[in-house]
Amino acid sequence: MHKTYDTIIIGAGIAGATAAYTLTQQNQKVLVLDKNGIASGGSGAAGAFVSPKIGKGSALQTLTNEAFSFAKAFYLSTCPEYFHQTGVIRIPKDEADAGKFTEYEKFNDTKYENYTKEKLHSLGIEVDFDSFYFPDAGDCDAPHVCEYLLKDIEVMILDIVELIQEENIWSIVGRGDLSPTIKAKNIILATGFESNLADLRYMGIRGTWGTRGDFSSKLALNVSMHQSMSVGANIDGIIKLGATHEKEVKDVVPCSDAQALSLKEKASGLINTSDLELVETYCGMRAGSKDYFPLVGKVIDVPYMLETYPAIVRGAKPALEYIDNLYIFNGLGGRGFVFAPLMAKLLAEYMLEGTEIDKRVNPDRLFLKWCRKL
Repeated sequence: MHKTYDTIIIGAGIAGATAAYTLTQQNQKVLVLDKNGIASGGSGAAGAFVSPKIGKGSALQTLTNEAFSFAKAFYLSTCPEYFHQTGVIRIPKDEADAGKFTEYEKFNDTKYENYTKEKLHSLGIEVDFDSFYFPDAGDCDAPHVCEYLLKDIEVMILDIVELIQEENIWSIVGRGDLSPTIKAKNIILATGFESNLADLRYMGIRGTWGTRGDFSSKLALNVSMHQSMSVGANIDGIIKLGATHEKEVKDVVPCSDAQALSLKEKASGLINTSDLELVETYCGMRAGSKDYFPLVGKVIDVPYMLETYPAIVRGAKPALEYIDNLYIFNGLGGRGFVFAPLMAKLLAEYMLEGTEIDKRVNPDRLFLKWCRKL
């Protein structure tokens, strides 16, 4: 088999799915490759809250809230059946955190309400902190969103060994004697925490392990919430409990029901968990960057830069050289379903129209600093 595409996207999580969907809307011929299938990693395990970020008005908060507004509109227009606009309550973690909420309030630039502890109690939420309620927020059915976005796009399961570029055309080398011959002008690496197909060390991509448990329940819980973990509203008899905090996990391991059940115990400080019964456990690695901003744009030719400009490690600032037609879409972290639609739009505009990538997400921002640490 021999096929040539405009763009091959490696990775079928929410980054790869939104990139593929956005490019095909621009009449690009796209193939998506993943060694395990659609939403088989961190995206499939995500609780997938689509909600704003609270804080003191940092650049990351501003970008996150821009992405939230875009994502909310994207899911409502594209796959509303898989976006549950339940509203999300942000609850302080402790007394010290509760004190910070008054400082955060002036930076809440998306629609919100103050929920008193009495209001929370009336909703069956067993905490004694005043909180923020964001009515336009909600959560996605993570794997179904990815599947829906890719339903009209060719997806192939393939374990990729190497990428080879000859005369501005990429060839994919897969594992096994029967690996097909696949070629494309462009490659997008949406591979999450696995980043061995190019030298991406300067991006500082790192994995954070996440676990989600889906529990059956008759609890009348009509709103989602986040404290130090996420609790989804009751949708069709299922409440999702999730957390993404384990940075010490280096390798993908089998999912553990014990981890999901520990989330149930933790959730008992928020809601009545007495009738929650574990239905299924999901787990996976989410990929973030060292500065928590997404990574969207071209890939620097690291070996060329280090060999050609050895003084770069001592602070020299030569013009950057890139690998032709190789792009990165990664580092979305625990807010993948918030960031992905807007980042896919930015990447598609850059690839097809030459629109400059937003400096906040351009991976170039990390390169020279990384070089000086070699």
